[in-house]
Amino acid sequence: MTDMRLTGFGNHHATEAIAGALPVGRNSPQRVPFGLYAEQFSATAFTAPRHENRRSWLYRMRPSAGHGPFLPYDRDSLLRSGPFDERPASPNRLRWNPLDMPAEPTDFIDGLVTYAGNGDVATGAGCGIHLYAANQSMVDRAFFCADGEWLIVPQVGTLRIVTEMGVLTVAPLQIALIPRGIRFRVELPGGAARGYVCENYGALFRLPDLGPIGSNGLANPRDFEAPVAAFEDVERPTQIVQKFGGRLWATTIDHSPFDVVAWHGTVAPYRYDLTRFNTINTVSYDHPDPSIFTVLTSPSDTPGTANIDFVIFPPRWMVADDTFRPPWFHRNVMSEFMGLIEGEYDAKAGGFAPGGASLHNAMSAHGPDLSSHDKAVAAQLAPHRIEGTMAFMFESRHMIQPTAWATETPLLQPDYDACWTGFRKAQLPVTQGDI
Repeated sequence: MTDMRLTGFGNHHATEAIAGALPVGRNSPQRVPFGLYAEQFSATAFTAPRHENRRSWLYRMRPSAGHGPFLPYDRDSLLRSGPFDERPASPNRLRWNPLDMPAEPTDFIDGLVTYAGNGDVATGAGCGIHLYAANQSMVDRAFFCADGEWLIVPQVGTLRIVTEMGVLTVAPLQIALIPRGIRFRVELPGGAARGYVCENYGALFRLPDLGPIGSNGLANPRDFEAPVAAFEDVERPTQIVQKFGGRLWATTIDHSPFDVVAWHGTVAPYRYDLTRFNTINTVSYDHPDPSIFTVLTSPSDTPGTANIDFVIFPPRWMVADDTFRPPWFHRNVMSEFMGLIEGEYDAKAGGFAPGGASLHNAMSAHGPDLSSHDKAVAAQLAPHRIEGTMAFMFESRHMIQPTAWATETPLLQPDYDACWTGFRKAQLPVTQGDI
């Protein structure tokens, strides 16, 4: 299976693995070339506005409808979905050490564990936040999620993601965006892998509007890469696992589901290289709001307030005059789940390790730890480049509720609050008129 690229986020792509497989002049002719089957894949409602409508036509060796009933998946799983009601929502700030690599053979499906989430898959709002740790490729297995699209953020190890629409190879510092409902298989060409997943139940991820920034900056549409058509002609039983209604279900078919010979349309899997993000920063004073680092956004019904944002903190120059340069102390109406791909996060010099995670829910006070604060206050301000780091944030308008596993795992750091102890009281001049 080839691993080439089509470029442009949301473009109308057209690709065929065999010349002449794409019908010309119509989507569903009476006789599709080579006896293929035409199948429309809709990621939005038929009547969605044209500029938001996402659908593709797939031309495959067999209809995907050819399967028996799905039955409950017969293995224990730590995958969870909204509504997240295993534990009461907590106002406490939480931080976890990196997820351990599995000791037993574990593929991507069985290596998923849910940390937190919000909303409800049945109402199409909110998200689920998962981490994965795997040491084995999926073999004769495929997965798809009927509950939401999957944003996959590798932290250790390269993923070769075989999808119905082609192949994506995704390494750390890259992301994959898999549409809701698209079947895929995750292979591990370099061995063990670990990373993060944001399952978006709401409006499709899109590039944020640039507003006063103008026509350029942040993530460039042309840097998003979709796969060219590729197919498997394999006559061998394949298990298909799907996530539906918050639970896992499975069935078996007698052939590979990756038999799409050609496709065209506006919905596709994508790969994006985070190092291509065009960071916008201040060149005068004050630290900008982190929203300026948004790669993708899933809007909500409240303008300017996201169902879920994907925000990164990449290498960048810091040049602001007379400014506290790390992220400031703040309390926020939005809720923030953070991960770290590599390096250090400039507001947390220690304790927040690559592969780890933290959760600061709505109105939870947070900011730099004591050592990061003191270092920033004492620094001689000169142009300084932050290198060798890539942190990110899943930020949501909805309260993010941790799962029972996340509140009970030994990976949860019991002393996280201690990083904000020891701050000295400000010394005020002697004045009259105190309250």
